[in-house]
Amino acid sequence: MPRLPNMTDRDEVPGELTGAYDRVAALRNGAVSGPYGVLLHSPELAEQAAAVGQYVRWNSDLTPAQRETAIMTVARQFDARLMWGAHVRLAREAGVREELIKAIGQRANLGELAENEAAIIRYVRELLHTNRVTNRAFEELRTLLGNRGIVDLTGLIGYYALVGFTLNAFEIEPADGAESLP
Repeated sequence: MPRLPNMTDRDEVPGELTGAYDRVAALRNGAVSGPYGVLLHSPELAEQAAAVGQYVRWNSDLTPAQRETAIMTVARQFDARLMWGAHVRLAREAGVREELIKAIGQRANLGELAENEAAIIRYVRELLHTNRVTNRAFEELRTLLGNRGIVDLTGLIGYYALVGFTLNAFEIEPADGAESLP
């Protein structure tokens, strides 16, 4: 049970928040889900987060597979159950290999993965574990993604850190039947 009301249905939203609800929904392809029902308790934060989310999810320089690989890695680092379940499904739709999903879920060694896959996971893990990245991780990822891509990926990590913190702090759980964290 979330610690605050999770207003994901427009009918649950108090009248003074319906404008913010509608603006968030418009930025999120019509959906107010995940952390957004709780973020609406601070409507400006919800709207600003949705705007960043719209960019990093749908308009950045990353491919869907690169994006979902990074998001699953963030979800696993935070043990954010709702984020994990939602993005494993999206990763499969984006063509991410089951071996990669399993490696992220089990926090496995990256030696068995293709270098382009490992570079993304290594960068995310290092940044979230140490708040820094090594020169090796940075240069591998910049070679793979270019300057814009590495900036976009770093922004994606920051955005999903906000999502993970929100999901965990307010105890927002996945729906029944969602993919479970390993």
